[in-house]
Amino acid sequence: MPLSEQEQRLLDEMERHLMRNDADVVSAPRDGRTLSYRNIVYGTILVLLGLGGLIAGVSTGYVAIGVVAFIVMLGGVVLAVTPTRGSGRAPVDGSRARPGAPRSSTSFMDRMNERWDRRQDRH
Repeated sequence: MPLSEQEQRLLDEMERHLMRNDADVVSAPRDGRTLSYRNIVYGTILVLLGLGGLIAGVSTGYVAIGVVAFIVMLGGVVLAVTPTRGSGRAPVDGSRARPGAPRSSTSFMDRMNERWDRRQDRH
């Protein structure tokens, strides 16, 4: 079912708006820094251990245990959110490359536009 003129205008306007506002995100240079899943897991474990220690320190009345546990929690958060230099093992954009599949040099938006054009040509 084809789009009405009003729907087509609205879609075109939304597309122009997205291209204008999201151009900064799409063309932003990447500095090779990514979040490491290992660091996120270790950081989460440290936060949970620190939280347990904080609860234990408060329930027993030992302030020193609570302070150390809070520092452990803070260290876990810092570890989890600190980006690491990309080692080339994982793609920066989050996509998983299939073994044997050639890596496409076109951008995501170009591929989406091509798919949209192919769909429109069929109708």
